[in-house]
Amino acid sequence: MDRSQNTDAGLLLAGRYRLGEVLGRGGMGKVWRAHDEVLHRTVAVKELTAGLYVADADRVVLHARTQKEARAAARITHPGVVTVHDVVEYDNRPWIVMQYVDGPSLADRTKESGEIDPREAARIGLHVLGALSAAHGAGVLHRDVKPGNVLLARDGRVLLTDFGIAAIEGDSTITRTGELVGSIDYLAPERVRGGDPGPASDLWSLGATLYTAVEGRSPFRRTSPISTMQAVVTEEPPPPERAGALGHVITALLRKEPAERPTAAETERMLLEAMEGREPRSAQAYVPTQRLSEEALHTLGPDGTPAGGMPPGGTAPLPYPGPVPAPGSAPVVRRSRWRTTAVVIALAALLGGGAGIAAMLYANRADHDARAGTGGTTSHGTRSPGPATPSPEPSRSKEKDPATPGVPDGWRRVEDPAGFSILMPIGWERRVSGTNIDYTPDNGVHYFRLSVDQAPDFEHPYTHMQNIETDLRKRLPDYRSLEMNSNVYRDCVGSIWEFTWTEKDGVAAGPRHAIDQMYYAKEGGPEYALYMTGPADDWDVTRDQFNTMLRSWRAPADEG
Repeated sequence: MDRSQNTDAGLLLAGRYRLGEVLGRGGMGKVWRAHDEVLHRTVAVKELTAGLYVADADRVVLHARTQKEARAAARITHPGVVTVHDVVEYDNRPWIVMQYVDGPSLADRTKESGEIDPREAARIGLHVLGALSAAHGAGVLHRDVKPGNVLLARDGRVLLTDFGIAAIEGDSTITRTGELVGSIDYLAPERVRGGDPGPASDLWSLGATLYTAVEGRSPFRRTSPISTMQAVVTEEPPPPERAGALGHVITALLRKEPAERPTAAETERMLLEAMEGREPRSAQAYVPTQRLSEEALHTLGPDGTPAGGMPPGGTAPLPYPGPVPAPGSAPVVRRSRWRTTAVVIALAALLGGGAGIAAMLYANRADHDARAGTGGTTSHGTRSPGPATPSPEPSRSKEKDPATPGVPDGWRRVEDPAGFSILMPIGWERRVSGTNIDYTPDNGVHYFRLSVDQAPDFEHPYTHMQNIETDLRKRLPDYRSLEMNSNVYRDCVGSIWEFTWTEKDGVAAGPRHAIDQMYYAKEGGPEYALYMTGPADDWDVTRDQFNTMLRSWRAPADEG
């Protein structure tokens, strides 16, 4: 039975704090409204329910964090920081008694209204910034700035709460080596990569919080913790559409490198201008450094925001230019390439993962967040014409022997008669299916497919994918799109799409999963579609294989 349910309203803590109703819940515990019967005032009491279900060693850590939260808040004197009044012991665990704030959190307000007016969001940001500046001045990093920790009092005050994972200057850490704490989609990239946080890390989280406030959604949240962390480290957020004058401030705060973000003082000036409805000109110093030509703008995705992809060689994410202005307006910036190897190692270590995690993260930046594909169909959406016909085995040069360094065990590089080259698992046979070239180990239950359109009818692969999906939604039973995004693959404009469906008959009958990476090798084509499908029950393995194929793909020599 859930022991936390035994903590009934009316319980008297430490002989003075009588619990009322529950104000909110989270993964670590819940917050009660309570009455201080000594000072006759309303207070909030945080109960750490997580401590009920953990081992003794973990309980010690949780208790230490509680004490640390109280010490952190006690070091900060600022009206925008929720005051901690007391820490009491009950049921062999600590309870934090805090200032009561009559009003919702920013997370609750955003859920209710969908989004916050940009000028009001700028005002909220100013208050949070003031609280953070006071904390940083006291040697305290918050490390978990997010909408749920920003409280909006009904009298207009804005307060920052929950310093439970704060870093206090001079204190020894109580976080275990390799442990990642905080809400993943609001963690600064340097923290996800395992680096030391600083004041700039809290400012990045403030930028993500303001993005959520004005857009009504988190900028980096994806379908899994792994893909969310990958997005934080390697992807730019979709340009805010409702941010108005606050947009460039958010973009400046969300720069990947801490040194490239504005300082607290500069952020304050920009937020003041945005609150007044004026475009903060100083934000341009942090966002744009070069203009995109008219020709370059035409190569971007339909929403003007390439989502990133793999450069030649496929071992590092492609730089992303950030929000793209209209022709003739403010320029945009291209950031430097990330050291993807270090990122993968950091993420795998933080999650306790192994080769599977590394392989997934090492592939295309879109990963689980840019879902794509077709199965039981060609990658252009037409039904395959029955069993594929075997064709001669591709040639293999001596230097591409499976034992060659750089080729994974169990793989070989094939030089396909069509002119392209790719790593393929040993035992996968080449087959021709209409105009498509397949490689399969089991007569089409799993297969990789290459399709080429020398003269595509669409200006962008994303538009092509949307056209295909319109048909597939009608034809594929239980079709479900996981996500579709424009991206950049091998320095070329592209799009990636992943989905699932149920195949009703044939050798591939059952739940299916597929992904498709399209890109234009040059302006106007040809368009390549690299497609992979397999049963849903072993998709993780299939997806890792597709990652390896994407990284190793070499188009015909005359097409790049």
